[in-house]
Amino acid sequence: MTSSTDNNAGRQSAAAAGELTRLRMRVDGMTCPSCERHVEQALLNAGAAEAGADFRRGEAVVSVQGPPDEAALRAAVEATGYRPGLVERISPEPEADADQSQYRLSVEGMTCTDCERHVSEALLDAGALNPVANFRRGEAHFSAPSAAELRPFEEAVASAGYRPGQVEVLTPQRAETHRNGRGGGDRYDLAIVGSGGGAFAAAITATERGARVVMIERGTLGGTCVNIGCVPSKTQLRAGELYWHAAHQPFQGIRTRAESIDLPGMVHQKDELVASLRKEKYGDLIDAYGWELVRGEAAFEDSGILRVDGRAIQADGFVVATGARPAVPPIQGLNRVDYLTSTSLLNLKRLPEHLIVIGAGYVGLELGQLFHHLGSRVTLMQRSERMLSGYDPEIGDVVHEVLTAEGIEVLLGVTYLDVKQDAAGKHVRVRAGGHERTIQGDALLVATGRTPNTEALNLASAGVNIGSRGEIVVDEHLRTSNPRVFAAGDVTLGPQYVYVAAHEGAVAAENALGGTRPVDLRAVPGVTFTSPSIATVGLTEEAARQAGHGPKSSILPLHAVPRALVHRDERGIFKVVADAHTDQVLGVHIVAENAGDVIYAGVLAVRFHLTVKDLTDTFAPYLTMSEGLKLAAQTFGRDVSKLSCCAA
Repeated sequence: MTSSTDNNAGRQSAAAAGELTRLRMRVDGMTCPSCERHVEQALLNAGAAEAGADFRRGEAVVSVQGPPDEAALRAAVEATGYRPGLVERISPEPEADADQSQYRLSVEGMTCTDCERHVSEALLDAGALNPVANFRRGEAHFSAPSAAELRPFEEAVASAGYRPGQVEVLTPQRAETHRNGRGGGDRYDLAIVGSGGGAFAAAITATERGARVVMIERGTLGGTCVNIGCVPSKTQLRAGELYWHAAHQPFQGIRTRAESIDLPGMVHQKDELVASLRKEKYGDLIDAYGWELVRGEAAFEDSGILRVDGRAIQADGFVVATGARPAVPPIQGLNRVDYLTSTSLLNLKRLPEHLIVIGAGYVGLELGQLFHHLGSRVTLMQRSERMLSGYDPEIGDVVHEVLTAEGIEVLLGVTYLDVKQDAAGKHVRVRAGGHERTIQGDALLVATGRTPNTEALNLASAGVNIGSRGEIVVDEHLRTSNPRVFAAGDVTLGPQYVYVAAHEGAVAAENALGGTRPVDLRAVPGVTFTSPSIATVGLTEEAARQAGHGPKSSILPLHAVPRALVHRDERGIFKVVADAHTDQVLGVHIVAENAGDVIYAGVLAVRFHLTVKDLTDTFAPYLTMSEGLKLAAQTFGRDVSKLSCCAA
């Protein structure tokens, strides 16, 4: 922190003359400590009493006496060659108005500080008070009368060229809190940053051990899974699957048809489910267990203190479970295009005629097939030459065949050249198969992975190391480079599943309270909810070879599984990878209806080192998809096509 007296001895410190107002300004363009000094000096020259810039967090905190001249502060920073953003007041806090409420609005399409300004100005014009937009978090916070009609705020943001979600009323910061454990004040046994599956598992584990716990959340309670991930996508996928099968059922003698899509109705029902589960599985649990919830942005002040909107929170241990957000690839022109992410796509009220999908991982596959099932033309693209390149080749090949047979265009081995938008739609220019072509559509989904939410945490001040993609680096006990700080879930860029985050959250909390429990991710199942679904656990054949095994494998086409025959859907495959010397099952990989339900048997086989003989000697109920796993195991030594029904 630099003060005016540090740089001008003849200047009296404004702090001595009265109470100071502290402001936080977003500043883009700083890349090093030297940039910090330039910004600080510019702010001091503009009349600030104190100034402290942080290039890692992209912000400056200033103190001024009297009414702050925000325009002058911004102009000073801009004249130095940096890009000032919105300014928000930290302290003193304005007196609360009993007739006003705090609101949060998710906003898709913001890519820079100029976008933040446009959104804030639009909200101001609509009657909002103190709007603060944040393009990195994709949201805006503002105040308004409690009785205000909220739709005008959404319409104002839409008119500014961005994609608003629904306005959410925030729980007042000073609402009643519940404390537990020992001690008091702002000292806790465990402080948890985030409120998703990993954070809640950590809080539950810690409170069950008698710890005094505080949870800090800057946005919507519940994290990714319940709000914008697993729950909303899977309920929509089920709706799309039923609609598709109504027009494509394989049985003779019955007539069904798919009549029409009411997308707003689907979105409304999805939102009702999300709100219900968020309350029952997250909000209500805070009261049930009794930890404290603090709303606000958390950042480390040092190795043992979190600062949350001016409040210092000390703890003996910390768990960071801030999750991740959709990543945006560096494709020329993409930042100037009105693209969709997994979040905004599921809130569309109008069905696209042609949806272009950049990325064919599990998100791209699920959502691409969903909108194809609802009636959109879909083009899937990816850089890799092989679909699902991290899986066994047979799995990717079957999925590729299924999608193309349904009518989805799949482009592999793509090089993205640029993206443009005009009145005719979105245009993605690519090179594939040695030829250049442009794909045009009216909607563009970017589904190219996840980026950890670590920028605002000021991890360097806590001595917490991050990796090349911004992820928090942890050891087998989920401990970071700071022995008091642990991390769990997507923020570490481990397996991106909510059940992994929950497991890690519990382990991290236990270890933060003095435990030494290692995390074991050797038998983590993965499921992609396409139709048919994809499920896998353990090693692929190539991974087994690289791990030093002499692998053997069996491959069973789904037409050899009686359940597939009676359901008249033979799309899919079972593959089992085992050690040729010990017969131990190393991996199970499935493409089939209900593959996600079957894979749990594979998890047990891998987790408890079962052998192929264990699988063949165990009963499997006839005419269930789980029978396919036993048949795949039998394939190692027999031709199952020459067995009678139910043959052992």
